[in-house]
Amino acid sequence: MQRVPEGTSQHADLLEHLRTAEYRSVGANQTVKAIQRGRARLVFVATDADRRVVQDVVAAGRDRGLEVIEAGSMKELGRACGIAVGAAAAAVLAPPDAAAS
Repeated sequence: MQRVPEGTSQHADLLEHLRTAEYRSVGANQTVKAIQRGRARLVFVATDADRRVVQDVVAAGRDRGLEVIEAGSMKELGRACGIAVGAAAAAVLAPPDAAAS
């Protein structure tokens, strides 16, 4: 798992990529499902999320060979996904028809 320090340009760029993604999953359960279905391209977990909540996300990402990025707080991830509450995990997804590739 790669940790991206807050306040860096890389941190801002990654959250902007999540914010502008056409397809994304929000929350640990939906993100695990997206990883298992092969749609996840870039996976995020919040730095302040309970490890028990995100352990399945990290394990699924590792099993699929995806890079899991620890970036931002739950509040920041939620805001980047356009929701009013925090999110423990999120992912940028491939379009539905590109999942098999």
